[in-house]
Amino acid sequence: MSDAQHFMRLALQEAELARVAGEVPVGAVLVKDGVVIARGSNAPIGLHDPSAHAEMRALRAAAALLGNYRLPGCELYVTLEPCAMCAGAMMHARLARVVYAAPDPKTGAAGSVLDLFAYAQLNHHTVVEGGVMAEEAGQLLKDFFAERRAAAKARKQGLGEV
Repeated sequence: MSDAQHFMRLALQEAELARVAGEVPVGAVLVKDGVVIARGSNAPIGLHDPSAHAEMRALRAAAALLGNYRLPGCELYVTLEPCAMCAGAMMHARLARVVYAAPDPKTGAAGSVLDLFAYAQLNHHTVVEGGVMAEEAGQLLKDFFAERRAAAKARKQGLGEV
């Protein structure tokens, strides 16, 4: 197993924590010098915070640990392609590398919908790699949304039988 797969597996564990909490299953780990220094799981619903994406939570934890909002030399592993908010925060943090699993065809900002990382005018350029363990991460998301649709259908049918 490669380092990228090892760290992505840890991010998938964070995604599972989000799923168990009823959140969209996205997880992230932030690595410095080959060591995980921060983790994050999606929590916008539970925290009533639209910015509580897994990546943002990992970035905040790492910045607090290192005492700096800049995180040079750090790598972030996340189970879903970052959105525009998260991509912007990653560039502001000066991450060296971002590795994501599944593409996000609706809000992905690393190439699926737009590619914020590709703008030459920006003063920091983060290396981005997608597709690491994409099948596993994608299946977790598909299963989560299938369960939510089934639950919504069951509730709707239950209301119709009053």
